[in-house]
Amino acid sequence: MNKELMVYVETLMKRYPILKNSEEDICRAYRILDASYAARGKLLVCGNGGSAADSEHIVGELMKGFCLPRNLSLALRQSLEKVDPAYGRELADKLQGALPAIALTGHNALSTAYLNDVDGLLCYAQQVMGYGNTGDVLLAISTSGNSKNVIYAAIAAKAKGLKVVGLTGKNGGALADYADVCIRVEEIETYKIQELHLPIYHCLCLMLEKRFFGQ
Repeated sequence: MNKELMVYVETLMKRYPILKNSEEDICRAYRILDASYAARGKLLVCGNGGSAADSEHIVGELMKGFCLPRNLSLALRQSLEKVDPAYGRELADKLQGALPAIALTGHNALSTAYLNDVDGLLCYAQQVMGYGNTGDVLLAISTSGNSKNVIYAAIAAKAKGLKVVGLTGKNGGALADYADVCIRVEEIETYKIQELHLPIYHCLCLMLEKRFFGQ
């Protein structure tokens, strides 16, 4: 990892010394995400409660500009204007580059249908079946590491050839057994774990944005 990207990790460690034991796993998680996006993959994210909100938050940081401008390429701008000169120019000026990410938490019609017709604990796993492809990444968030719906999603992801990044509390839970890398924070109370998850995924999003939109 180059020095420009490591600055983000170093800053995270300075601000949150409690995360020092997680530093190596954060770097490993970044490398998995970097490789996936470089190969035109995408990120799927899931969690429950506050972690469901975190899932949506992460997608928001990746799918639009976070801290850097993400201007469209000249070729894409020209393509938009070719389709429609007026609207295309407006789109070219206002649209931004994106890193494709999907929160599995927000599809109410599908989730409630699966809950009613099959099994609510499999809603995330079913979406992995539909969205996931070899080379994609599942970011599975569970403060306990034992949320069954998240674990089912991780198993489905592994079966489909996705990499799995876990984001958990101190114990890692069962999720750690299925994750290619599990970022464990040194807390056991839910709210304290969640308070540390946010700066970690912000750091990852900053690094990815710098990597793909920093030039």
